[in-house]
Order: sequence, then C-alpha cells, then structure tokens
Amino acid sequence: MASKSVLSNKRRQFLAISVALGLSACDKNAVSFNSIDITGADYCRDFKLSDSDGKIRKLADFKGRYVLVFFGFTQCPDICPTALARAAAVKQKLGKDADQLQVIFISIDPERDTADLMRAYTQNFDASFLGLRGNAEQTKQVADEFKVFYAKVTTGSSYTMDHSTLSYLFDKQGKIRLAMRHEHNADQFAADIRQLMKQAS
Repeated sequence: MASKSVLSNKRRQFLAISVALGLSACDKNAVSFNSIDITGADYCRDFKLSDSDGKIRKLADFKGRYVLVFFGFTQCPDICPTALARAAAVKQKLGKDADQLQVIFISIDPERDTADLMRAYTQNFDASFLGLRGNAEQTKQVADEFKVFYAKVTTGSSYTMDHSTLSYLFDKQGKIRLAMRHEHNADQFAADIRQLMKQAS
C-alpha cells in the first residue's frame, strides 16, 4: 500500500496539473505541447542558491538560454537519475542547439548533498549540468516558490526523500513556460523545447 506521503505527493501533482490544464484550455490559440503550459504563472519566478563553487546563482544568470530545472537528491534510487539521464539525452537530441539549454538540479536534501557531491553527481550525467543547494530554510523557500513537495521519510537507521517529479522549463527571457511530466521521454521533452525555439525565431 502506498504511504501517506506518496499519496499526498500524487494529490499535489494532480491538483497542479489540473489547474494548469484548466488555464491552458481557456486559450484556444495556445500552442500544443506534450508538457503542461504554465506560461504567465505567478510562481517559479526565481531561485537564489549556491553552486558547487559557492557562487550564488539566480535565474537571471542564464538569460539568453533555455533553463530546465529539476528538484531531487543525490541518493535518490530511481526518479532523479532517470530525470538527469533523460535531460542528457534531450541535449543530444537538440544537436547543434544543445548549448542553448542549461540543466539545473536543485537539492532537496542539503543535509547530505554537499557541494562536492552535487558537482560529482551532476557531471556524471553531463559536464554542463549545474547542481545548486542551500541551507534548510533556503531549500524550503525555493521549493515553495516552485510548488515542489518534498519530505523526509525514515528508512531504518537512515532516511530517504519523498518529492514531486515535475521538471520546469524557462524560456530565454527567464519566464516560466512549461511544467514537464516525469513520465514523458526525451523525445517529448526535446519536441517541446524545439517548439519554444520555433516560437522565438
């Protein structure tokens, strides 16, 4: 039987998806995406966290590039490595446009995800991927801004993290555009990113 935290996670994502789909359905001229179009949302506005060199990074640092953000933790057994492996595949599928995409992995487990561990973990998937982290308070603030759910779940003498699984895509002006579903594959992600690139051209 699923744990209460997992069910809560699913309910939160279902609610977010339902609201987003309802909003996008109101616009008959909306472009069709595989992902959830949340253009104009009053959340996902920014982050302010440290990279592995201790430099504070914010969304404006990446203006001029598309930014794909995912929240997770380095000891995640399946969801996070799947998300980052997919992001690496997306960059490959973008070919000559790959450099236009910056992938950012934000830790929800600052207690264990040190700067060095974040660097090693993200670069294991792609050398250009950037891992960001903050203290417990900063982590909560950013997760709340992105409407990301996460919770510590005790497992024996240790713990794991329950968390939501959407990825967030920003356009080259730093505006939130898409909430990308975890069940979608690299082809679907790449198609949506190319759709945004086409709109901008």
